[in-house]
Amino acid sequence: MFSLTVCDHIMIAHSFRGAAFGPAQRLHGATYAVEAEFRAPKLDPLGLLVDIGLARTELRRALDTLDYRNLDDLPALAGQNTTTEVVAFHIWGLLAQACRGGALGEGGRAVTALKVLLRESPVAWAAYEAAVS
Repeated sequence: MFSLTVCDHIMIAHSFRGAAFGPAQRLHGATYAVEAEFRAPKLDPLGLLVDIGLARTELRRALDTLDYRNLDDLPALAGQNTTTEVVAFHIWGLLAQACRGGALGEGGRAVTALKVLLRESPVAWAAYEAAVS
């Protein structure tokens, strides 16, 4: 399996519901380093999995929907605790849609799996990965 990873970052604000979150129930900020790993069993005739420029553009496009925003106010995430895991899943969905829709060219349509990893700090991160169909 071949893979190509691109990365970027976002800064968000959010709060959580539930006593388990302690002081994080109050509005607070977070900065995430975001990695998107595209996977496919073969390369195209040029030796590419996906065009790295298109991959970076689509990751940035997905992140722009969250960057410098209060996630509590976003309809796409309404009613959810926007944990790192939930945010990774949300970004995964946007990138999977970009792959299926052709935004990453024919290479994107050939992507069979995608992993989105969010690093909260040097010692803590979460990810979501699944097949892209």
